[in-house]
Amino acid sequence: MSQKPAPKPDTEESSSTESEQSDTTVPDFDVVSSDDPKMDAKKFVTGDVKYTADYEYEFQDIASGKIVRSEIAHGYVKAMDTSSAEEMDGVYAVLTPWSEEIPDEKYTSAGQSYMEPSPYDMKALREKVRYVGDPIAAVAAKDQETADRAARQINVEYKELEPLLDFEKAMDEDAPQLFDPEEVENKQPGADYDQNLEMHLEGEIGDVEAAFEEAEERDDMVVIEDKYETQYQSHGLPEVHTTIIYRNEDNRYHVITSTQVPNHIRRMLAQLYDVAIGDIRVTKPPIGSGFGGKQTLLLEPVAWALHEAAERPVKIEVSRREEFQAMRFRREAAVKVKTAATTDGEIVATDFQALGNSGAYGPHGLTVTGAIGTKPLPMYPGMPNVRFEADAVHTNKPVPGAQRGYGNPQGTWALESHLDEVAHAIDMDPLEIREKNHAREGDVDEISAITGGEGSKQIIQSCGFAEAIEKGKNAIGYDEIEQPAEDHLSRGIGMALTKQGSGVAGDELSAAQIKMNEDGTFILLTGAVDIGSGAVSTMARIAAEELGVAAADIVVESADTDVTPHDYGTYASSTTYISGNAVQKAAKDAKETIKSWARKLMGAPEGNLILEDCAVVNEGTGNSVTLEEIGYESIYGEAEREHIMGQGSFSTDISPSPYGAQFVDVTVNEKNGEYDINKLVQALDIGTAIDPGMVEGQIEGAEMMALEYATRELLTFDDEGNPEVQGYRDYGMPRASEMPPMETILVEPHDPTGPFGAKSAGEVPTNPLPPALANAIRDAVGVRITDLPITAEAIKEKLDAA
Repeated sequence: MSQKPAPKPDTEESSSTESEQSDTTVPDFDVVSSDDPKMDAKKFVTGDVKYTADYEYEFQDIASGKIVRSEIAHGYVKAMDTSSAEEMDGVYAVLTPWSEEIPDEKYTSAGQSYMEPSPYDMKALREKVRYVGDPIAAVAAKDQETADRAARQINVEYKELEPLLDFEKAMDEDAPQLFDPEEVENKQPGADYDQNLEMHLEGEIGDVEAAFEEAEERDDMVVIEDKYETQYQSHGLPEVHTTIIYRNEDNRYHVITSTQVPNHIRRMLAQLYDVAIGDIRVTKPPIGSGFGGKQTLLLEPVAWALHEAAERPVKIEVSRREEFQAMRFRREAAVKVKTAATTDGEIVATDFQALGNSGAYGPHGLTVTGAIGTKPLPMYPGMPNVRFEADAVHTNKPVPGAQRGYGNPQGTWALESHLDEVAHAIDMDPLEIREKNHAREGDVDEISAITGGEGSKQIIQSCGFAEAIEKGKNAIGYDEIEQPAEDHLSRGIGMALTKQGSGVAGDELSAAQIKMNEDGTFILLTGAVDIGSGAVSTMARIAAEELGVAAADIVVESADTDVTPHDYGTYASSTTYISGNAVQKAAKDAKETIKSWARKLMGAPEGNLILEDCAVVNEGTGNSVTLEEIGYESIYGEAEREHIMGQGSFSTDISPSPYGAQFVDVTVNEKNGEYDINKLVQALDIGTAIDPGMVEGQIEGAEMMALEYATRELLTFDDEGNPEVQGYRDYGMPRASEMPPMETILVEPHDPTGPFGAKSAGEVPTNPLPPALANAIRDAVGVRITDLPITAEAIKEKLDAA
């Protein structure tokens, strides 16, 4: 299709100077930039969609599975009496850690690329238990009620050990030890299980200590040091984890499961049960949200074993209580930050130390805890001296995993709160210190690879920080704040920056195939996994834009390991960028074949051909031929026949960052510490916005998750490690009616490496709200909250101590 430049943004609303700003001239796209409804929206809102649990009705003899979970936080299962359960009518199988169907092999539950950067430290059912909720037995029965009753009939005798619940004491000399070092395979860098240390990372650019020593001696520099802490958070998934496993008529295993990573699940099950990968098919029905919680091998190993024992299809669907107590979570962390800066706002050195709680096992411990520093610190790539250290430790709390933001919310909470304190120390506006130091197009980012892990130093090819800051500042009224008339009320505005990635640099792969039907419509096969974010619609739009058709002309088949090409899965904000690039390459491949047939049919070997309005047009002559004419001729023609298809595969060593600015307007009651959020504004550079309405929905949904993280006490535990949250009634998720007014601003600098200039949008808006809120409270009443959640009690305590 022809592309014409869109007008440049109004210079009064755009950011600072031309030299600092990306070229925001964005081509005018017909399909990807349209606000048409989500392609598959109707079946969701009408209830016609089939989730994993709905597939049980396709089996006459399916068994319901139930997992029995540990009632203690730390110890051993000494004995287990299953006789009463086994004697019940309708019970098909009862499994324990010693059952022959349970493999001896260790594995990780982390759905990551091979070989997973996570320790192999767990079994499907466990004799040694490390948290309340550890799976120790399983039952398959004729229905869920029978399975539940049978599970309650299993009597367990434990040998209890002292639990370790405080992750900041995990490496103390007298702390209980969770693992024998010899029982862990695939250990990660720096692991020391004698000290409950899952991993240790460190890296340095420049000479941080020398910079601090110099700063202490100079009158024109300050050194500020703070510590910040965060809390556990649940994904709050509407659809609980569910898995169905059976063998088909060819005796192949078919796994129907609510997962973000079908291909990883297939490979991991094949390794665990010593089965050929080709003998396993994994399909992912529509998912009721993922947010990282379904980037994991959780129910599948137990469902597989129950299926083998019961010799019939098995479904495991966890309860809401299990979802809040025994699935996966955002990990709690403590971060120490020390910064040296000049009085004119130049950041000279930063020392960033992160301690993450990996809970009972180690999935994602290395990568999430590492990301606490390597995600937010590159927002300021010009810092000449940077040191980052990260430790992940074990405790007898539930197992964290991947969650939206992936370490970045913990790190951004610390860094962006701390940077405000640096600004106050040098009597500078907090916005100004960020404007002086934030990333710009053309900067070199070395910090992302400071620990020698993901990626390498990269040149920033697109960056909309400056424009996002300026537009967010104007929208919130940063310079126009009016104080309330009441003396006990104070109003303040805070802000924070955010960045993420678009996939895992150097560790991604997606492939796609597209084939044209006779009538000029298309079928797109992609491994991209839609977890409710609109990936199916996005992939269709990308293919349609390239092929000059409507998105409705593209039928998308996704996430079936037997049918669709390989894709690592939906995580790390990869889908639009990684899977989208593969789809665009496949569409381009098909387009070249279409053009070849068009030249034959038009008898025009010369001239520039474009695809638009379901036709191929010769720009020189104006002659055209429809895709339908090409489709019929290519398949049924007399002289020559060909099925027009295209394929594309995409991997990359870079991960272009979306950038953004969050602003919060708050009013604080100084009598009791209570506060009201008057408005949230988030301005985000996400490259070209593919399906702008969906992008805005992603941003506002992320802000809700971030507000929950910032303001509500979430997952709590008693002194023996028992979870205190039983369901939504006990959990702090805000209602829609409790959300403050929100304004979303899309900043669209064209990224030269993304599909039609797009970058990611799914995770980056999750990070900045907590520090922006804390900074707004600091602006209003002068007190700094360092530990999440931000409560009225914490504010009042700080006010009383001031």
